[in-house]
Amino acid sequence: MKIFGQLILLLATFSLSCAQDFEGKVVYKNDYKSNTASLTSEQLNTMMGTTLEYFIKGGNYKTSTNGTFLQWQLFINKDNKLYNKIAISLSLLWNDGAVNPDEVLSAQINKGVTDILGYKCDELILNCKSGVQKYYFSSQLRVDAKLFEQHKFGNWSEVLSRTNALPLKMIVSTPQFTVESIATQVVPMKLDDKMFELPPDSKTEKSPY
Repeated sequence: MKIFGQLILLLATFSLSCAQDFEGKVVYKNDYKSNTASLTSEQLNTMMGTTLEYFIKGGNYKTSTNGTFLQWQLFINKDNKLYNKIAISLSLLWNDGAVNPDEVLSAQINKGVTDILGYKCDELILNCKSGVQKYYFSSQLRVDAKLFEQHKFGNWSEVLSRTNALPLKMIVSTPQFTVESIATQVVPMKLDDKMFELPPDSKTEKSPY
């Protein structure tokens, strides 16, 4: 159960040149490597998905994957809750954005480390209680960090307070697994507010993960 909780926590962290915040879609390719005998790397990639679509508008975001376990996530800013749709539950499982089981111990930023899809990216390294997290970001994909001040779950407020931008690449290492996510598409687009609403007649319950 612990590894599933860490994976849910991880996916909470899944963010052109303009003065306004980025609105649109970023598509990521994921590659999971298992560090435990209980799950193989192939099983992790199948369960969690090798492709993730991330949609953001203002303080709300939604992700969808091709995984067989986690299907989609929705963060509703006014509730400060992250809703998770997993295959084994009829209810949507929510996590309180204000609660973070992880802790950032130290942080470091390195300038101009890599180029991703034509974006020159800086690197943020977080040494956390759960392991090491690396985020590669460009100021061209701007996000208003103030909108996510209370989104402590998944260290997301910590990340945005230092980057003010969506990551184009992430490498997260824990004792249980390592995952690398890299953007394959960045699509600025206007999104309908209804995308960030719960489906009608949804049943919800607090996540055990």
